[in-house]
Amino acid sequence: MTTEQSDATDGGRRTGSAEGDLAGQRAGTAAGSGTTGMSAATATDDAATASRSDSPAEGNGRDTGDAAEQPSVTATTEQTSATATIEGPGKSSGTREDAGSEKVGGNQEDGEPEKTDGLGKTDSPERTGGSETSDPAGKTDPPGKGERAMADPWASFGPAPDPVLTRPRRAVHAVGRFLIHEWTLATVASLALAVLLTWPTLRYPLYTLPQDYWDPSLQSWQMAWSGHILLTDPAQLWHANTFYPDKWSFAFSDTLLGYAPAGMIGHGPEAAVLRYNIMFVLAHGLATLGAYALARQLGAGRIGAAVAGASYTYAPWLLAQAGHLHIVSNGGIPLALAMLARGHGWSLRYGYRPERRHAGWAYAGWLVAAWQLSLGFGIGLPFAYGLAGIVLVSAVVWFVRRRRVPGKRPFGVRLLVADLVGGALFAAVGGLLAVPYFKVAELHPNAARTIGDIAIYSPPVSGFFIAPAESRVWGGLHEGARALLPWHPEMTLLPGFVLYALAAGGLFFSVWRVRHRLLLLAGVLVTMTLAMGTRFLGGRFTYVPLFEYLPGWNGLRTPGRMMLWTTLLLGLLAAGAVTAFAARVRELAAQRIPPWPGPWLRLATLLPLLLVIVEGLNSTPHPVVPQQPAVMRTVDGPMLVLPSSQNLDQPLMLWSTSRFQEMANGGSGFTPDTLDQVREVTLAFPDQASIDYLRGLGVRNVVVLRDQLAGTPWERVVDNPVEGLGITREEVGDAIVYHLS
Repeated sequence: MTTEQSDATDGGRRTGSAEGDLAGQRAGTAAGSGTTGMSAATATDDAATASRSDSPAEGNGRDTGDAAEQPSVTATTEQTSATATIEGPGKSSGTREDAGSEKVGGNQEDGEPEKTDGLGKTDSPERTGGSETSDPAGKTDPPGKGERAMADPWASFGPAPDPVLTRPRRAVHAVGRFLIHEWTLATVASLALAVLLTWPTLRYPLYTLPQDYWDPSLQSWQMAWSGHILLTDPAQLWHANTFYPDKWSFAFSDTLLGYAPAGMIGHGPEAAVLRYNIMFVLAHGLATLGAYALARQLGAGRIGAAVAGASYTYAPWLLAQAGHLHIVSNGGIPLALAMLARGHGWSLRYGYRPERRHAGWAYAGWLVAAWQLSLGFGIGLPFAYGLAGIVLVSAVVWFVRRRRVPGKRPFGVRLLVADLVGGALFAAVGGLLAVPYFKVAELHPNAARTIGDIAIYSPPVSGFFIAPAESRVWGGLHEGARALLPWHPEMTLLPGFVLYALAAGGLFFSVWRVRHRLLLLAGVLVTMTLAMGTRFLGGRFTYVPLFEYLPGWNGLRTPGRMMLWTTLLLGLLAAGAVTAFAARVRELAAQRIPPWPGPWLRLATLLPLLLVIVEGLNSTPHPVVPQQPAVMRTVDGPMLVLPSSQNLDQPLMLWSTSRFQEMANGGSGFTPDTLDQVREVTLAFPDQASIDYLRGLGVRNVVVLRDQLAGTPWERVVDNPVEGLGITREEVGDAIVYHLS
């Protein structure tokens, strides 16, 4: 019996009349009939006479039927109050006051049984809102009687009604629910971790670049060029202002074309450097969030998924790739896989759940996959082939199940259409992006890789246990081991000793099924074998067949970057182990009184994540970018800047973002024959042979940067005379400009 029921019973006993007892009994009958209102009733002992009740609600008390059959009875969900006069043959009277409370039955989300008050009484509209009441027979009370009843002082002791939320307050509540949602917290945590673990990238974002200022300068120019040309002349996208007069020069290396919208914001070298640093940090945040989403979709717990996200993004071997934004920008891979798995209702832990299918997530997954491919083929091409393999296996399963059970479509027609449309879009993006690269391969045969090139960058098995110099924890300790590697920047492939340990534990203690653990282990071994290139049995049965038969695979120079997939699969194995460990901690906590884990148990569940984060700490240098010479803002193109080399030309490309004038300089994954010839011919510049050659190419101005001449073959160019050569010489700041026409 509830407190309200007890209070009501005591009030009924104080009536002192048989009619009051009978009313209480009838009210109890009505309470069992499904009345939803909750009220507290009191009766007065000093009434002299009793009369017939004039309230429809009282009639409900005498009727044992369902409250829904009484047309004048209303069940409120807030607070109700009413007064009824009970009159009977015994000439004694009683007054009942209903002070209702919040309805907790009927539509409860938790499935609790519906509750009623002790009397089962409900209020009528007349009692709650009008000044006059009428009984079922049509009699009416004198004016003011209802008002006096509503003004009863005992009503002030009832609970206050719940406030009615206004539209602004509802909006505030919705925002609050959004802010504490898991995916909001995961996004914020990923971004915060990215800022901390890439620090000091955002300390001086206008003036420094991570690792070095060579490749990052090139990639800063790439984003700036794509944004600039798409706003001004999209048809010239692939014919960049560098490597003049060669065409298709934007496809000489990975383009980061997917970052073109960012390239539309800002202008000049400082904006390009700032843009690069921001995208560098955001790329780390997206990678963490993507791997977290994939692990969660596959069935890992929150902490296990966080381990997968952090280990995938901040693996020690990736610290050596800090100067390669197209490698660091890998978050679209796990994110696309997570969305596709979500759209197909598939989970590694729970299997296929048709009720969770959603074609919208499938479309989103294909779009993210296409965007990831647009960032570059360096890691995008293996992703494309891996995704094609997944689609092929899924299609076989679809047709087999449909054949086994006639009429059954395991994925559904809408989802099949989403896959067909999304897959076609992904293939179209890949095909369109591949056209310029095939043009480059046709025009520049020296751009093609050979098995000999692959052998140079193929790491030995020891590379999987050696960290790069940029690792704060292991860099100094592994200095001697790195010295034994032929090309250590691409051969130090340690994903983390903590990750190795967690993944090994996941083979024996995990939430994944045994067959899934074995599949993940097989994936780890296969990708590690591919990452070794020609070092494993000469690559005859592993890397070489892919190099020879898969279109585009011969354009990949460094097989060690396959370690990206190894790291992701190790992270999933680790996530299974950490999730099982956290579940075991919850079981132990449930046995405690009170059932709450102690501080050491809670800390134990976070320890794997903390260790992974610590192992990912970096000591990456952030050199200051050379300041743009004033001459780069004034001289027109086509132009040539001396001295020229792969490393010297990459900052030049960044400096050209002020005007994007055409220039013969450029740096990329290979050097075209034209630029090689220009560098060779101009060693004696200015002389008649070099001037004639440059004029034949269309070069109008040659800029010599004095402060960069030391130690280069062009060191004494400024001392050569120009008389009789038909050119003029002009000094602009610390540079000399030779006007050829």
